[in-house]
Amino acid sequence: MTIRHQRGHLRCTKRKNGPSAWEFLWRESDVSGKRLRRTAVIGTIEQYPTEELALAAVNGLRVSINEICNRQRSLAILFGDLIDHYKQTELCDRSEWYSEATKVIYAEFLKTWIRPHWARMNIRDVRTIVVENWLRQLRRKDGSPLANTTKTKIRSLMSVLFNHAIRYEWLEQGKNPITLVRQGTARQKTPEVLDPKELQDLLFQLDSPYRVMVLLAATTGLRRSELFALKWDDIDFSSKTLNVRRAIYNQIVGNCKTEGSSRPLPLDQSIAKALWLWKEQSDYSKPDDWVFASPRRFGKMPYWPAILLRRIVRPAAIRAGITKWIGWHTFRHSYATSLIANGENIKVVQELMRHGSARITVDIYSQARNPEKRAAQQRLVQMILPEEKIRPVVASSMSRSTQHYLDGVAELSATELQMMWSALDQEELFM
Repeated sequence: MTIRHQRGHLRCTKRKNGPSAWEFLWRESDVSGKRLRRTAVIGTIEQYPTEELALAAVNGLRVSINEICNRQRSLAILFGDLIDHYKQTELCDRSEWYSEATKVIYAEFLKTWIRPHWARMNIRDVRTIVVENWLRQLRRKDGSPLANTTKTKIRSLMSVLFNHAIRYEWLEQGKNPITLVRQGTARQKTPEVLDPKELQDLLFQLDSPYRVMVLLAATTGLRRSELFALKWDDIDFSSKTLNVRRAIYNQIVGNCKTEGSSRPLPLDQSIAKALWLWKEQSDYSKPDDWVFASPRRFGKMPYWPAILLRRIVRPAAIRAGITKWIGWHTFRHSYATSLIANGENIKVVQELMRHGSARITVDIYSQARNPEKRAAQQRLVQMILPEEKIRPVVASSMSRSTQHYLDGVAELSATELQMMWSALDQEELFM
């Protein structure tokens, strides 16, 4: 038996108290099969000034009403309706599947990139190669190509949407067209990393509490949402342990990014001391107070990270002579890179970064520094050409004039050696 698809009816009704409200009407069957009329209030006319906006708000509800009907293969399900249902069920305030930051970013991606192009298309008509070509031509407002990492996130979100449809049985198992979509992940530019000397110079230019913020970010690898969500009772000074219990994004408090993000972190004694000194100076030092409470908000909310970065941290970096572009995530990248450069066990680094796998730690967050790369190369060269054998091997392939130049290499200074190499006939030496 074919189940009838319901479009429902939207109407604007007056209220005795308050502004008029939009109501959505539809019919459904009870357990005995009797048809009943149902009504749901969508919102006030102040929330949705036009009928078009109210209709857009009701799309998610309409998809839920037709949940059984949507399982029929003959029925078209618009991508825009799927987006609305996903937002209503997965990105709402009551949903605990995603952190607040992820909810905001997903909603922005849906609004900016996915909905404008795909909203009117039947989800069963979406094809892999079409999505792949669409991703390839995406551009920013200024006409420059969209970053590969952003395209990868858009691709992943589209895959999540199709999995959402499969989970509600609106698509058959294994019918996710995004699975085979190819999208490169190569970065357009390598993330900036600060070395220990640059961090020292930056800290020297900062006063409390900003110095404590940067110091804590650089020595624990906390994400900015975790850093500014810290409260004093999250810090156990007796055991020198930092407990990550929440995250904050756009002044909305929510869960941490992942389950692994909630792992406790060790605190070095000097870092614990710096935090204790700041607690003694702060006007907001109760257990439930924010560690970096904003005086402008009378301690009710923490500082805005973006404002601090623009007004405090970046100007301090310029005063320190640092020309690299700095964001809060720069300290997290620097933390992972420094740990690996120090020869720490990769599993230890992964646990400190609170990553789900070591591959993320190595491939995305760490970089090999030039001194370490040069030292590794030198060790290999010394294995192939031991010091006592280098001169005979090189001497056998050069002229007498070149040997004459190299006889006194050991006695030359760095400047004299550079001048000598400039004067050498390179073509003769390496012919």
